[in-house]
Amino acid sequence: MTTVQNWVFFIALSLIIWSCSKQEMPELDGYQAPPGFPEMAIPADNAFLAERVELGKALFFDPILSVDSTRSCASCHIPAFAFSDTTAFSLGVEDRVGTRNSPSLANVGYQLALLREGGVPTLEMQVLVPIQEQHEFDTNILDVAQKVNQVPAYKALSRMAYDREVDPFVITRALAAFQRTLISGNSRFDQWSFQGNWNALSPSAIRGLDLFQSDRLGCASCHNGFLFTDQSFANNGLYEDYADPGRYRLTGIESDRAVFKVPSLRNVAVTAPYMHDGSLKTLREVVQHYQSGIQDHPNKSPLLRTFELTDGETNDLINFLKSLTDEEFLQNPMYHQE
Repeated sequence: MTTVQNWVFFIALSLIIWSCSKQEMPELDGYQAPPGFPEMAIPADNAFLAERVELGKALFFDPILSVDSTRSCASCHIPAFAFSDTTAFSLGVEDRVGTRNSPSLANVGYQLALLREGGVPTLEMQVLVPIQEQHEFDTNILDVAQKVNQVPAYKALSRMAYDREVDPFVITRALAAFQRTLISGNSRFDQWSFQGNWNALSPSAIRGLDLFQSDRLGCASCHNGFLFTDQSFANNGLYEDYADPGRYRLTGIESDRAVFKVPSLRNVAVTAPYMHDGSLKTLREVVQHYQSGIQDHPNKSPLLRTFELTDGETNDLINFLKSLTDEEFLQNPMYHQE
């Protein structure tokens, strides 16, 4: 098949999977699904309303969520970097060093399971993790709700958004509502693939896409569909011995040791450093790892394969990955603190 036919197949397969469980997204100006994206599933108790998004955005940028009011969600998920961080491990309260690299939140509303081991099924539940994590906010949702409820503006907005006083329900739902608006789907690749702009991709990037999809490299075996991830869990041979137990921490199953969720590659050029521990600093290092640095681990994915690239092919592959950057998303003032 041609490059376009191959990619249409991957997208179509992804949309079929999503259509089995999707719910209609309520209308809200500016947050419609981009071309090539399915409708997003929205919980019945957290319908997509502007007041809820506004409250969630305010809370996302407010350090009031941490025990000493020094760290916010945006401290580790920076809008200009696709809501990821620029360091291997983010700093929590009292400059405590985190234990995993902060992933991008772009399109997080489409994720079927959250955290690197996939232990949290919904955005509403996810916020409880950083709130109580000692290396992040080091507090609890009841104390947070009490603090937030003492702010008149939050009390008023909570009434407008959820018709109730600020409480754990309101905080978790509002933050989830805002994060579901973080939709990134207007990269150069999207313009080329879904919007008919055949000049959006350079010849080098198109060659890189061919390599990405090829059986020779096998990248698209895991990084496929509209999110550029199949949302599976895999060991990618980063080490022979991992300090982080990965999914084993959740399941206790030995075959899950050092297994992590396959990340989305959207905006990957701006979300360095890479891997669960931020140990690879550049896209070139990532390509080199898969080309010649894969370590032998008992749970290493059987989909991994050895290959060799010329310098020109490496550049082509990286140029394709750079084409997944959505500048409109990164610069959108709706996603930045006012």
